Amino acid sequence: MKRSTLILLGILAVLVIYAISLYNGVKRADVAVNQQWAQVEVAYQARADKSKNLVEIVKGAAGYESQTLKDVIEARSKAIEVKLTGDDLTPEKIKQFEQAQANLGGAIGRLLVEQYPTLQAVQSFRDFQAQYEGMENRIAVERRKFNDVVAAYNSRIVTFPGNLFAGLFGFKEKTGFSAQEGTENAPDISFK
Repeated sequence: MKRSTLILLGILAVLVIYAISLYNGVKRADVAVNQQWAQVEVAYQARADKSKNLVEIVKGAAGYESQTLKDVIEARSKAIEVKLTGDDLTPEKIKQFEQAQANLGGAIGRLLVEQYPTLQAVQSFRDFQAQYEGMENRIAVERRKFNDVVAAYNSRIVTFPGNLFAGLFGFKEKTGFSAQEGTENAPDISFK
């Protein structure tokens, strides 16, 4: 064989090896994009699953405290209804009065144990907020990682010489996350 043929075959072999290496690198980047997208979906699914449970917990806690408050109001009403005068101080009436006051004291005690007005629902809501913030942070992290792997993938197929082979192998640019329209404006928060 001629020396020029061997050089040509050597160059061709290097190009084939380089094309295979480039293809495998882009394919690994494509797999990384798909893997990271799965992580984004996992974070969103975790939020969906946990949010339902957390809302039920908060609703349950709020319902309990609502009942505690109703118990105090009802016990207070009954305690006010039992009126004694000097002529009514019979053992039965005194026992009825003491029972009404004990019920009111017990209801107030339960409310005080709950540290009214900082009711347990407030703590449950704070817990929910903290967990929800954590879920949103995890989603943001996974989305950022997704954008990073998309950028790495895209840079492989749009830069030279990858751009020459990318089209040949059918690789196309991928789209990452971008901010939704209007997110550059701070939300209006008002308590009415």
